[in-house]
Amino acid sequence: MNHIASTVADAALRDFSRDHRFLSINTATVRKQGDLLAIIDACARAEIRAISPWRDQVAAVGLDRAVTAVKAAGLELSGYCRGGMFPSDAAHLAEMRDDNRRAVDEAKALGAPCLVLVVGGLPQYSRPGSAPSKDLGAARIMVEDGIGELLDYARSIGMPLAIEPLHPMYAADRACVNTLGQALDICDRLDPARTGFLGVACDVYHVWWDPDLFAGIARAGRERMLAYHVCDWLVPTRDLLLDRGMMGDGVIDLKPIRAAVEAVGYAGYAEVEIFSEDWWARPMDEVLATCIARHRSAV
Repeated sequence: MNHIASTVADAALRDFSRDHRFLSINTATVRKQGDLLAIIDACARAEIRAISPWRDQVAAVGLDRAVTAVKAAGLELSGYCRGGMFPSDAAHLAEMRDDNRRAVDEAKALGAPCLVLVVGGLPQYSRPGSAPSKDLGAARIMVEDGIGELLDYARSIGMPLAIEPLHPMYAADRACVNTLGQALDICDRLDPARTGFLGVACDVYHVWWDPDLFAGIARAGRERMLAYHVCDWLVPTRDLLLDRGMMGDGVIDLKPIRAAVEAVGYAGYAEVEIFSEDWWARPMDEVLATCIARHRSAV
């Protein structure tokens, strides 16, 4: 453990052991068990206070119905997934811009505290139909340009943007921003005044391996730490996308990471986001009950 990690490892953590008031469920965690309305109902029954919906799940039931259901259940949001996928060829540029503005509008309608950005990789994967490219550097320029343009619109309606760095295994197809350091460099260039409208979503699955993780968390500070996602990394991992682990089942040292996140002033939800064929095969109530138990014991 480096000296920054050591400094925060013994810091006072919020006590999650007594209740699950700070638990949020990313709705991908139970996406195969029911639609968004069913997930909202199940979370309300389990006295889970917050969710983070995905756009396709909202679209499947309709934005107005989703907004109504969230309010009726008394739920908050910990984020909204997702905007981004910025790299594209010229023919798909307008599509990308329009799609991201719609994502901002949906996040605002749902009352999300931030729109999570999965920034995209090479254009042909970010915006299917775009001309193939192997120029990752150019893709990163497109990402920064796209975020900068979207930031102006998002700021105008009061919706913060959270860049989520993804594990390097996703650099080609999902995100060419792969560390907190990269994400924070973009934030510093586009929002040097740290206005609160541009920051990061720290997902342990993607960043736990980074030797500069604790320095990145400290650098983010409260203004830039907009969301915190938890799960676990299984060894072996059978599928790099669809075999995330439940907290406590893998090798991520979760509590020191949360200690670092809370040490900079983050007091929001710990959002469980698990893409797993294993957990998708189990009843929704069982998965939510396990999330509650592990939130209390392992997060």
